Amino acid sequence: QVQLVESGGGLVQPGGSLRLSCAASGFTFRAYAMSWYRQAPGKERELVAAISSSGGTRSYADSVKGRFTISRDNAANTMSLQMNSLKPEDTAVYHCKATIDLLAAWGQGTLVTVSS
Repeated sequence: QVQLVESGGGLVQPGGSLRLSCAASGFTFRAYAMSWYRQAPGKERELVAAISSSGGTRSYADSVKGRFTISRDNAANTMSLQMNSLKPEDTAVYHCKATIDLLAAWGQGTLVTVSS
């Protein structure tokens, strides 16, 4: 079955960096666009970044443009999110998402805490 497993979260100081990874299995990863979402405490889940199936098209939320970079490795069935210049407002649980034939599949999430 479809599985998405995130890793790489943790505690980081403001201005620091983290790299999140999403390992995918159970579907033809290279055929589908992927995305990262995040959900902060008490807030709705929001789209952070998205990447096309080939990796040639990427988009970002205005709040992370210039700081975050989404990428994917179709040979390894993984997607990454490089997060630089982190701010306290980036604190959230980060989820990867695949939309497979109109059905959404989500990972369990990885917690990112930005605090001094």
